[in-house]
Amino acid sequence: MKIKNVYIEASALDLPETQRFLHRIGLPPVVIQHHNELYEIIKQASDPCSAGKQNLLLTRNQGPFLRQCPGTREYICCGYNILNFATYCTMDCAYCILQSYFHPPVLQYFVNQDELWKELDHALAQPRTLRVGTGEFTDSLIWEPWSDLTPGLIDRFANQTHSVLELKTKTTAIDRLKGLRHHRKTIISWSLNTPRVIATQERATTSLHARLRAAAQCASWGYPLAFHFDPIVLYPGCEKEYEEVIQTLFEHVGADNIVWISMGTFRFMPALQTIVQKRFAQSDIVYGEFVPGLDGKMRYFKPLRIDIYRRMVAAINEYAPDTTVYLCMEDEHVWLKSFGFAPEAKGGLPAMLDQSAIRHCGLVACT
Repeated sequence: MKIKNVYIEASALDLPETQRFLHRIGLPPVVIQHHNELYEIIKQASDPCSAGKQNLLLTRNQGPFLRQCPGTREYICCGYNILNFATYCTMDCAYCILQSYFHPPVLQYFVNQDELWKELDHALAQPRTLRVGTGEFTDSLIWEPWSDLTPGLIDRFANQTHSVLELKTKTTAIDRLKGLRHHRKTIISWSLNTPRVIATQERATTSLHARLRAAAQCASWGYPLAFHFDPIVLYPGCEKEYEEVIQTLFEHVGADNIVWISMGTFRFMPALQTIVQKRFAQSDIVYGEFVPGLDGKMRYFKPLRIDIYRRMVAAINEYAPDTTVYLCMEDEHVWLKSFGFAPEAKGGLPAMLDQSAIRHCGLVACT
């Protein structure tokens, strides 16, 4: 979707990043005293989720920029660290949890970047391995036309040896990555799905082949890669179609340059169901065989999840038997049935992923 209006909180108006952003986006700004003024406008729209994608707020982040993935105690977490520089997205996926996570969902970009750099520099100075991603609350690369954040982040991570940055996207906005000095400390990753899911559930995103061509290009520039099959959507014939996606993936990129591949089936908080029914009337994704999970999210029946994981792991192993494959937010039983082992047998999931980053990205292990 196209951004139609730019709002600026008065307290952020004079920040250098605000002025750079405004110069590039080329829209006349509306200055407001408090973000609630825009929130009320969005709430009154007939489709707040759509309106939130077309009205951008430049504001200060009032909380920490860097935080651990919240996870839940009931499921195995990867120990990811989230760098929260923006919220929401200009693409429009039916399953997107952000539609119900933010109240209301508003496209926000945090312009107090001096504080972001200070916080990140402090974290990178600590003797510990960090896996940091920017794609939790927004797409990592939709901001490329207006922001210099990505080159700055890549440079920061290139100048250290024990942590790695992951930029996750559904776009092909990779042009500015060319020629950057990254020292393989930045992983470029894509969310993948079947062409059917992309066509019916992922509005305004790029095609599977376009994503994989972009991945191959990034690999040619020396970047390590990662891929995320999340959410896996179950429907008649999906098993064969996901296997075909895996085949297509390895036709484009080599297994030796993939740091990790994650899998997670579609799950959602109950509040999302009404939103999907209203905004995506033709979508049937919320009508599957779901039961409440331990975290309150609706999940496919466990045997259905295990079956698709087994099939996809087997397909990946045909092409990349040594690639680290993991499950996002599943319990030990699902791991055992899907892989034949639980992460604890290998030191835990965070340790598995740290070791893969050490192997593929040249990290120096922290003792």
